[in-house]
Formats: sequence, structure tokens, C-alpha cells
Amino acid sequence: MTVKLAILKSGESIISNIKELISEEKVVGYLFENPCVVGYDDSIYLTEDANPDTPTQFQVTLTPWILFTEDTQIPVRPDWIITVVNPAPKLKELYEERNDGTETNSVNEQSDSFIAD
Repeated sequence: MTVKLAILKSGESIISNIKELISEEKVVGYLFENPCVVGYDDSIYLTEDANPDTPTQFQVTLTPWILFTEDTQIPVRPDWIITVVNPAPKLKELYEERNDGTETNSVNEQSDSFIAD
């Protein structure tokens, strides 16, 4: 499986280990392992010494996609996926650190975040 970022019809961005489910040489679905919703806050605070050449910063959060389940592998219909892309390196690193070999998505888990620039 490979860590990928999927954009769903609902508008959600999901990062997960994603595997194609294939039947008779046709993709019939995807299996998301330990999926997380990628959220972000791009609040910008203006100051007098703001430099226009400074990259905009935003905070990224990861939260379990389906909070009230013990399942770590979630099948997804292919018609619900708009696209699947490679995540940014920092996002992939955050996701891998969050999962760090664990197989849980418990309700008690907290969101993880980082500041991206």
C-alpha cells in the first residue's frame, strides 16, 4: 500500500494507505487503511512588519475519517473518488508519524497538526 491523498465527491481530503481493489482487471473500489481527514486553518494575521516575500503559513490537522468505528480498513466506492495524488512531503511525514505502526483509529485519539509554509 502507498500513502496517497484522495479527494472525495464530498470535498473531503483523505490521506491514507490506499490500495486498489481489482476484479476481472477492473478497479471496483479502494481500500483506505487508517484514513484521516486533512484539515487546515489558513488564518492570516497582518502586522506592520509583514513581508510580502514571506510564504503564507497555515496549520494542517489530521483527524480520523470515521470517528466512531474500530475498523482500520474502509472500502470506498470508486465513483466517490475525484482524484488520488501524492501528498506533500510534510503531510506524508505527519501521517506516517501519526500512525507509526499502530492499527487504531479510536475516538480518544487527538488531532495532529503542523505549520506549513
